[in-house]
Amino acid sequence: MKNGTQGFTLIELLIVIAIIGILAAVLIPNVLNARKRANDTANNAFAGQVATWIAAADTAADTAAKQTTLKGVNTCIAATLQAEGAPTALPASVSGCTVAYDATSGRYTIVSTSTNAVKVTKTY
Repeated sequence: MKNGTQGFTLIELLIVIAIIGILAAVLIPNVLNARKRANDTANNAFAGQVATWIAAADTAADTAAKQTTLKGVNTCIAATLQAEGAPTALPASVSGCTVAYDATSGRYTIVSTSTNAVKVTKTY
């Protein structure tokens, strides 16, 4: 009969567990920050897309009534913008989005806030 031992010693197991713990402590914050950056990037892209929908609606507004309706848009998911492709609800990465028309400059300002409370402002 052989008298050898098989398996891992307690010290070897503790070392492996310690290494896994160190790796988890280093990697988890990076993964969480990547999610935040992704949400902020998606929010920025959404604000840019809203500016595109406003431009399309502005081009399509061929009557005074349509121009007046467009100037009254104050949310990024308004029916006027939905006709140009805007969604009926905000994306998951966006917690709020507003549109404001400035009659003096004739420009629209879009302010979109991400779920991380980062605000992005776009102008058309």
